[in-house]
Amino acid sequence: MLEVLVVDDDPGQLRIREMVLRNAGLAVQAAGSVESALALLRADGERTGVVVTDHFLAERTGAELVRELRTSRPLMPVVVVSGMPGIEDEYEGLNVSFRQKPFPPEELIGEVRRLLGIPAR
Repeated sequence: MLEVLVVDDDPGQLRIREMVLRNAGLAVQAAGSVESALALLRADGERTGVVVTDHFLAERTGAELVRELRTSRPLMPVVVVSGMPGIEDEYEGLNVSFRQKPFPPEELIGEVRRLLGIPAR
């Protein structure tokens, strides 16, 4: 099964999203920064099937993460979650699924399953 990489610099939000996805039966890795996310992706042997990232991350943004990701994995599905309206422009041309907070757990699970090609339950 392909894994989900969840990226958020807020430890509480990271744990919540990780727990929600694990409880839905998905394999999950977690990263607290752009650098740790990129390191996990380099080492994962193509196991990651989708990335779920917050927009605001320590020292960098989700848009910067996606730009770097696109150099090695141009087709990797990415879900960007943010409470800031109007930042969608930063992701122009990066082919992401953008979701505004609050983003209910059922919707997160459904979106990740859809992007992984897993049938809805």
